[in-house]
Amino acid sequence: MAKRIHLTELGCIACEELTELGAGKEGWLVNNPNLLSALDSHSLALANRFLILIVNWADPDSPRVKIRPDLSPIEAESITAIEWLVFDDVRVVLAGTSCGYLLVYSIAGDLIHKQLVHPSRVLKLRVRGTKKGLMQETSSEEISVVLPGIIARFDGSNILSMLQRWFEETNSNFWDQKSKKSDPDDNGSLYQRLPYQIWNVYKNGVCVDATITGIMPPPLLEHQSSQRYYCAVTIGEDAVISAYRLSEDRGRSLVGAILSKVVPAAASTIASFSKLIWRSNDKSPKKKPEDKTQSFARASSLTCIKDYPRKGERLTLSPSGTLAAITDSLGRILLLDTQALVVVRLWKGYRDASCVFMEMLAKKDKGKSVYHTEPVKSDYCLCLAIHAPRKGIIEVWQMRTGPRLLTIQCAKGSKLLQPAYRFGSNSSSSPYIPLEVFLLNGDSGQVSMLNRSLS
Repeated sequence: MAKRIHLTELGCIACEELTELGAGKEGWLVNNPNLLSALDSHSLALANRFLILIVNWADPDSPRVKIRPDLSPIEAESITAIEWLVFDDVRVVLAGTSCGYLLVYSIAGDLIHKQLVHPSRVLKLRVRGTKKGLMQETSSEEISVVLPGIIARFDGSNILSMLQRWFEETNSNFWDQKSKKSDPDDNGSLYQRLPYQIWNVYKNGVCVDATITGIMPPPLLEHQSSQRYYCAVTIGEDAVISAYRLSEDRGRSLVGAILSKVVPAAASTIASFSKLIWRSNDKSPKKKPEDKTQSFARASSLTCIKDYPRKGERLTLSPSGTLAAITDSLGRILLLDTQALVVVRLWKGYRDASCVFMEMLAKKDKGKSVYHTEPVKSDYCLCLAIHAPRKGIIEVWQMRTGPRLLTIQCAKGSKLLQPAYRFGSNSSSSPYIPLEVFLLNGDSGQVSMLNRSLS
């Protein structure tokens, strides 16, 4: 009987540049809490406190890109989160800092955008989207920024518009740089603030991770309005799991709403009148706008689970947002139904584990005829891959209550990674792209993919 192979080797990231991140030491990839990683379809971004390194694992001859962000030495600012942002033909790197800034870099290392979200440490950057279907009435694509007790949301369409504008300006400046002298103070879209929403989810304690699971209906006995409500799930030390209803409304009073409309209009009128009287021919130099924090929108607590001394550690969300896998400090993994807000499954004995959702080809009945050659979405079943580093194995379990499908031995110092969500992917005309999981062996640098078929 032939031995089943569950991993397919795809490439290698081994290079001299990795020594700046600690490569060469046993367990360098998993033992350093300041080492961050994010995977794209063909590239890997690694970051420590002050450096971002982009390596193309599919093409070892491609140049490596080093990005050294301009961080504040006074505040001891450092990189605390990293993620890829992928549109159809646009790929950029997102970075969060310990001072609450969101940085956007091109794959060439150019700073595209910098914006203060909130003066606090960025814990996590999440890029996800939900398509319109039976479980979701509307589609939504977003970037979430998680800070201690705070979650912020950027709409994907706003960021896409900003990126398109930046690339257009960059290409225009490239062709015009010989005929026109560039203005060193012209920062383009660098300091143009992107609109976003931010909520305080501190009611049940400081969170160590959080996610927006999707759009939810408004509360009972509340008038219908055009604003959206989102559901957020947080995990932390005080409450293992907490859930909130996030509103777009900032909860202002009637007087505050009137003043917010009248005062800016009056100020604008006075400013315009002043310019007519005291017009000057001298042009004032362009200055970087002051960083301003945004007021919180309304967040209502729905439920929480407190079970001292248990603490929530890691959180991962399914593609549809209906399931969340949560690891805790007691070595347990909880499977949460994010719509009913109940735990539907529990695993024990998985200390220091990490989880990612994936899709595998389901077994077909022998008597069932196949009308298509390429697998479609209905051919796949949702699974949860659990990496237990203390056991040195990866287990794949079928959702929600299915059996364990396979167990894979993995080397010490390995890490499970998943490619970032691709905005605008899986359209009706393109073939379905299933949710894949990759394994990175830190000691050898080998990148492998978990096979989607059990055979």
